[in-house]
Amino acid sequence: MNLTDLPPQAAFRLQAREWIQLHAPWDQLRRIRRMRFAGQPFDSEHEWLDVARRWQRKKFDAGWACLVWPVEYGGRGLGPTENVIFQEEEGLFAELFGPFMIGQGFVAPTLMQYASEAHKRRFLPPLASGESIWCQLFSEPGAGSDLAGVRLRATPCEGGWRLSGQKVWTSGAHHSSHGLVLTRTDADVPKHQGMTMFFVDMASLGITVRPIRQLSGISHFNEVFFDDVFVPDDQRLGDIGGGWKVALTTLSNERMTLGASTPLGFDELFALVRRPGAEGPAPIETPGVRERLAEWYAKVTGLRYGVYRILATLERGERPGPEVAVGKLMGARTTQDIAAFGLDLLGARGRAAAGDDDVSQFHDMFCFGAIHRIEGGTDEVLRNILAERALGLPPEPRADRGPFRDVPCAAPT
Repeated sequence: MNLTDLPPQAAFRLQAREWIQLHAPWDQLRRIRRMRFAGQPFDSEHEWLDVARRWQRKKFDAGWACLVWPVEYGGRGLGPTENVIFQEEEGLFAELFGPFMIGQGFVAPTLMQYASEAHKRRFLPPLASGESIWCQLFSEPGAGSDLAGVRLRATPCEGGWRLSGQKVWTSGAHHSSHGLVLTRTDADVPKHQGMTMFFVDMASLGITVRPIRQLSGISHFNEVFFDDVFVPDDQRLGDIGGGWKVALTTLSNERMTLGASTPLGFDELFALVRRPGAEGPAPIETPGVRERLAEWYAKVTGLRYGVYRILATLERGERPGPEVAVGKLMGARTTQDIAAFGLDLLGARGRAAAGDDDVSQFHDMFCFGAIHRIEGGTDEVLRNILAERALGLPPEPRADRGPFRDVPCAAPT
């Protein structure tokens, strides 16, 4: 593993840095900085999407978007190292990647592996350019941490399938053009064997999207209802009954993307503790504060080198294993711990519901940490994955190995 740039990588970094300096939306930098922890400093979601789309389109037209994708799908066919170098140089402007994270980071690898060639050439370039935004329709009211418990039904019909049921906590569904949807196609086999994956047009007749207002005041998540929605069979990804295998591809990329790209808050806290307080010296002069900083610096550094380890695995042409869950698991908890400590240091200011930029930043950070500990698998689910698949510990006893039809569920309300 090389931790410094080789000459070709150094030349690539310089080229990327010069292009970003010339073309980045510097007039939006202050607002973009406030987006770092899912804040919404723009006057409307439409304005935010417009700024993000213009920056994505500019990268795409200049050949800086989706660098690892094949050229025929809108990328440049480069390696993971070049992709990371560009992200490092992009800095805060990478916050504008938010609307496209699911489509480019989670969905696109799934389409590349399972979609037809015609669909890949049709849908991937608009994903790369930011023209289209995709969502991931997985979680349901009774199937979140236990994703294999999905109950949204897909019933075969002439030419395709009819989908009926509900999804929830779907990020970005209200501004997505398409989405992946995991369905139940057979209730007479064990639950992991009776699912099938499709992709759907979100404008299809029978789809209703209802935004959910969050603790932070924004509505990033949604409920999505399917009422006898027709989906052609050529929009099926993978085999009938093979949906769990397809979902694992998506989930692996989701955890890898979230673990590698999510800010942790250490830089913001370090800036805060170096500033003198109103009634005394800077908090960093206190031994207890320095001890906490040292602890978090060690975690942040370890997580960064964990990303480099995954990068080295990808460079060898191999697929990372369950260790991709470590970054997401540790990062989300660290973010919340850092945010809580920052609010404590702010004293009475930190207890206000709203306030100056410091208060808003650490409030957003804490709320973001809570969301991040749920998306992509809860802490408990990821610990089980690491225990069973990485450490080889005995699996938990399960009482739902029979036909899915016999698995008990709560009565509808």
